Amino acid sequence: MDISDLLKQGNMGNISPEKLNFLMQFANQNHSGNAKEMASELSQAASTAKKEGIEFSENERDMMINILKQNMSEEERKKTDMILSLMKNMKRR
Repeated sequence: MDISDLLKQGNMGNISPEKLNFLMQFANQNHSGNAKEMASELSQAASTAKKEGIEFSENERDMMINILKQNMSEEERKKTDMILSLMKNMKRR
């Protein structure tokens, strides 16, 4: 799955050119395929985006996570989904 497939799935037809460019650059980077390193990669991307004045919606953040998950094994995807689920539950409290 490439970024254009993710854009279609995420209903991102109205994404700004700046965000689209950022997401394209993010998608073209080499990602580890490791659940542990995903948080670091997302943190770095968020920091870079903030410096550039870019803020992402929840759907756009989910798309970035899906980009990272593309290179993961099934086991790493399950770990990632479990971590994300725990984080969402903690955030709600």
